[in-house]
Amino acid sequence: MKDTGIFYSFRSVKTGQQVKKITKLLGADNVEAVDVDIATGDDFMKFTNYILAVPTWFDGELPNYWDEFLPSLEEADLKGKSFAIFGGGDQKGYAENFVDGVGLMAEFVEEHGGSVVGFTSTEGYTFEGSRAQRGDQFVGLALDIENQAALSNERIEAWVTQLKKEFR
Repeated sequence: MKDTGIFYSFRSVKTGQQVKKITKLLGADNVEAVDVDIATGDDFMKFTNYILAVPTWFDGELPNYWDEFLPSLEEADLKGKSFAIFGGGDQKGYAENFVDGVGLMAEFVEEHGGSVVGFTSTEGYTFEGSRAQRGDQFVGLALDIENQAALSNERIEAWVTQLKKEFR
């Protein structure tokens, strides 16, 4: 597996816990953690493989730190780069826009020529709608630690195994 950057807000405790699990499973030597709160476009562009942690905020929005960072990539050409996206959501409290942030990020990546990998099944989730859903799959890993915390480790392990095959 070539160089991999995992981008997330170092201030996000729940996401940070998930990142630690993912990093351990991938092998810490294979992954560089980058704080999206202070990252630059140059920091972003130096990788071949990406893991983007994108929790959904409020009624299906990207977190502020991603909203503030993405404009620095508006002119970026992401061809030849692979992106795996994961994020938390609440399928009961926000059933109509469950993990929309994951879908919004996938749309951004694809609009800029990047390849999204790490699709996962929607089976086992109960929600009304999601921008992250394509057919019977999510465009990344959906985690719901509010309602299905006991399933998170199993889902992360399966996803990382899949990424090891899909990353370039």
